[in-house]
Formats: sequence, C-alpha cells, structure tokens
Amino acid sequence: MHLLQSKHCLIHFYKRIRSRMSVATRSLSLVQTVVGRRGLHVSAAVSAEKYRMPDPIDHATGLEKYELLAKQAGNEDPFFLKAVHRAEGTKAAPTIVNAMDTFRAVGCVCNEEDTNIKWMWLCEGHPKRCGCGYWFELKVHAAPDKYNMPL
Repeated sequence: MHLLQSKHCLIHFYKRIRSRMSVATRSLSLVQTVVGRRGLHVSAAVSAEKYRMPDPIDHATGLEKYELLAKQAGNEDPFFLKAVHRAEGTKAAPTIVNAMDTFRAVGCVCNEEDTNIKWMWLCEGHPKRCGCGYWFELKVHAAPDKYNMPL
C-alpha cells in the first residue's frame, strides 16, 4: 500500500511539472511573437553620442569643487581623511598627524591583532604618547576659506 501511494505521488508530481512547463512555453512563445513584431529603434543610442554629461568640475561648487580641484592638482587627500601608518613613533620623531584645526581625535591600533582602537585627542604643540608607547604630534594646515570657495 505504501509503495502504491508513493507511486501515485510521483505520477501526480510529473503531471504538475508537465502542465507548468507547457504554460511556460506558451508564455515564452507569446513574448517572442510580441518582440518579433516590434523593431529595435536605435535613434536613442545615436543621439546619445551627441550629448555628453558635463565635466564634474564644471558642475560642482563649494567644498566638492575644492576637493575635485585638489585631486586634479595631485593631492589625493585634501581633507586628511585617509589613515596614517605609524612611523618610528619616538618622542624625538613622532608620527605626524595632519589636521585643519588645532585639535584632532586620533585612533591607535596598538597591535595588528587588536580588534579595538585606542582613541586620544591631539592638540597643536603638545605631542602625545599612546598606551602602547608610540608618540603622535599634530601638524596644522590652513583650512579652505569658506567665503572664497571656487564657484
């Protein structure tokens, strides 16, 4: 009895697959006939060659334009946002951290296998030592004047 029930289920399963396949092939053939009737219009592709997007530098203003002009001039990090690798880190030769203000928060990953960051504040003119022994010093750069931004 158990064998007969399983055989019945398999037959029913194959009938369902066959009916679904026929529905899928009918809908596929319908799509092919609709697409076959319509032609491909290439006028949009041809006209796209005439019209180009403007240069991003011409479109940008303010800080965005300042950043794009700095990158064009060769400065890849005009706002000092990229991570700085530790240098020698002694008191005589500390790791220099660039900033556009007289203070900055600095995070030190003391060991390569650490999963946390030790944060500290650096102030201009006051080198600071991390708990791991590395020294850091802040170097202040002039910030862009917000009233004389490129337009």
